Amino acid sequence: MKKIFIITGELSGDKHAADVVKELRKIHPDIETEGVGGENLAKAGVKLFSDHSKMSAVGFDLKILYNHIMLGRRICKYLKEEYKPDLILMVDYGGFNLNLSKILSKYGFKIFYYIPPQIWASRKWRLNTVKKCINKVLTIFPFEKEMYINAGIDAEFVGHPLLTQIPPKYDKNFFFEENNLDKNKKLISIFPGSRVFEIKNLLKLFLDSARIIKEENKNVQYVLAQAQGIKDELIYPIVEKYKDLNIKILKNKNYEILSVSDALILASGTVALEAALYGTPMIISYRGPYFLYFIYRLVRCIKRVCLPNIIMDEDIVPELIQADANKIKISENILKILNDEKYTDKMINSLKAVREKLMISNAAVRAAEIISKNLL
Repeated sequence: MKKIFIITGELSGDKHAADVVKELRKIHPDIETEGVGGENLAKAGVKLFSDHSKMSAVGFDLKILYNHIMLGRRICKYLKEEYKPDLILMVDYGGFNLNLSKILSKYGFKIFYYIPPQIWASRKWRLNTVKKCINKVLTIFPFEKEMYINAGIDAEFVGHPLLTQIPPKYDKNFFFEENNLDKNKKLISIFPGSRVFEIKNLLKLFLDSARIIKEENKNVQYVLAQAQGIKDELIYPIVEKYKDLNIKILKNKNYEILSVSDALILASGTVALEAALYGTPMIISYRGPYFLYFIYRLVRCIKRVCLPNIIMDEDIVPELIQADANKIKISENILKILNDEKYTDKMINSLKAVREKLMISNAAVRAAEIISKNLL
């Protein structure tokens, strides 16, 4: 009986890994699986060595660091002395997994990496660790494969998991009725981020921009997407100061909002790719403390930050970063989407090309097939 050990570090990785396990069981019904994960892996029949309770965190915390170190030691000891898997599958969570791979590779384990860290965006020196410690990389972006191959690393593009996970477009009329929105007005939706520091840096900026937009175009209305991890007391006192905008705050409805909006104001991140898959026009805006931005400029490998732009290697979506992240530029770009039909149609067509470029195969199915071949 073949054995696999899976290492994830947060909810998204847990979900993506679970999809691979389900497909793998269709090929190897008797395969034995253990790992580090959450409820998705558990439901897929994976015996959890440890869950995510002490792993997921944003920022630097000594307790979290200690937990990671101790978990890493436990994993290495267990795999070397007891479980002895035929293959280790690492999923996302680059900082932890790459450091762990340095030890596990010395034990002679075969290590595959699905959804590798975004080395193409920053800290390209980590390619050296991948080359030394990872046997095969399963990429979710086509340009990633080229980067790894050029570095002498065995890699294969399997497609992006979002393509099969993202739900179909929501019914716009029903959404407007459900949330008491005006069907005769354009819907602009605001995604200020999923982290506390993003809310503090971006929410007021985005709302100031929304106010300018409404001064220029009365035929608009707003929805604000509140991330699940953001508490009401952080959002509501700020929005309260913008009563004139009559903003609807919605939680846990990201996909519905992305699919029915006429324009989006987004913090950078995966949400931009999700919006692209729905073909919804958008702008990306992001800013933070200048010291951190300076560090980012030192370690970054590419100039673009928006995933649709990176995937297509062209400027499809406006990127308003740091000094350009101001209410005048944001409002101007959203008004252009609302008022310039030719410009907007061109953006929508370009976003459709993003989906086509990623749609090579079902990512979980392809990943399972590749893993299966290497278990024989």
